[in-house]
Amino acid sequence: MTSHQVLTIDSLATEIYENEENLSISAAKLVQDYLETILDNQEAANIVLATGNSQLKFLDILINSKKIDWSRINLFHLDEYLGIEGNNPASFRFYLHERVEKRINPKSFNYLIGDALEPIKECDRYTKLLQQYPIDLCCLGVGINGHLAFNEPQVANFDDPHWVKIVQLDQQTRWIQVHQGHFSTFEQVPQYALTLTIPPILSAKKIICLATGKNKAEIIKEMLRGEISPHCPASLLRHHSDTTLLLDKTAARLF
Repeated sequence: MTSHQVLTIDSLATEIYENEENLSISAAKLVQDYLETILDNQEAANIVLATGNSQLKFLDILINSKKIDWSRINLFHLDEYLGIEGNNPASFRFYLHERVEKRINPKSFNYLIGDALEPIKECDRYTKLLQQYPIDLCCLGVGINGHLAFNEPQVANFDDPHWVKIVQLDQQTRWIQVHQGHFSTFEQVPQYALTLTIPPILSAKKIICLATGKNKAEIIKEMLRGEISPHCPASLLRHHSDTTLLLDKTAARLF
């Protein structure tokens, strides 16, 4: 078993690992064990997947485990850029199709269509799907400004009446996409995105959240030690009844 430090902050189980590899192995094992339990008690499981660099090793290990019956799992995702085509390498549909769907045979894979002709109707369509298939597990990362999905601090609403909505992206979030190589220039990064809001994320029976790297250290400190507020949307995970936050030591170094 991977050696790690465990602590609880409010209701949030927090685990700190030596490196991203150990974190990813443990996260995959946590998900695998949970899904086995869920599928022992119900016909199918519903999972919301995250994208981003923090998820890469975790998803790869999870899929390579070969111990999950994907044919009994309905998959969803957290967010998508408004207006982006599914075959664009920067789209989250492309990310999940290439890294997940092509390698498994799920019961269903339900994408947010970023280039839908009527994006408001697309939000309504996805809302109905999520309400039809209650979320058993939601996988998350933490944005450098504390966002969950694309619930930026300036638009995050803990009591949002909408389950899926269109939001304007923070400039910092857009620059991160350039720095990580997903877009060549700032101008290429879409200004808006479709996102699950806070209420459906918090409706999940279980949440796992991964954060890695020294650039996440400041926001992790705020998330765990600061006030629980929309100023740091991820702070609300401290009130969820079954969330595990997995950090590598560089992300955890300040708190």
